Amino acid sequence: MDYANRKRPAPRRPPKKTKKAAARPTVSWWVVLLAIVLVTGFVWLLVTISGQSKQVPSSSPTVEVPAIQQQPQQKLPEKPEERWQYIEELENQEVIVDVPEREVGPPKLMQCGSFRNRSDAEEMRAMIAMLGMEAQVRTTEGSNGVWHRVILGPYEGRRAAEADRHKLQRGKINGCQIWNWNL
Repeated sequence: MDYANRKRPAPRRPPKKTKKAAARPTVSWWVVLLAIVLVTGFVWLLVTISGQSKQVPSSSPTVEVPAIQQQPQQKLPEKPEERWQYIEELENQEVIVDVPEREVGPPKLMQCGSFRNRSDAEEMRAMIAMLGMEAQVRTTEGSNGVWHRVILGPYEGRRAAEADRHKLQRGKINGCQIWNWNL
């Protein structure tokens, strides 16, 4: 069957209405009478209630409260003597803690790029300067030619170098490596 060329079905029409007059809902007389009785009863109840609030008797019974007798103040008992001696010993004791010093390794340097062209290295250095850090461009000559490295540091510890690397990553400068290099 060819669905693309088939004819559309005719729209559905609502069924024809008959010419009978629309029937009005009829309300019986006893329903109307019941509604009138309920409304008048409610109004009568409201009127009787509203008049009672003004007729509150002015004389209310008074209740006498007995006077509280004050007792003579008693002295507090004396503080008992301490049975434990370790409390005094701990208060006068000094604690000595032996903390080993951290071994300080070689200084850390962070290399953020290595370029053949000095202009590319200077561009990377300017991007780092925009983030508030100072970088250096060092030129080295190796077996495969001249390289311009963008270097930050030296840092005393790895933690300081990691903190600067995270700042660079937030500034969308990725790929920085932390090395143990001697100057």
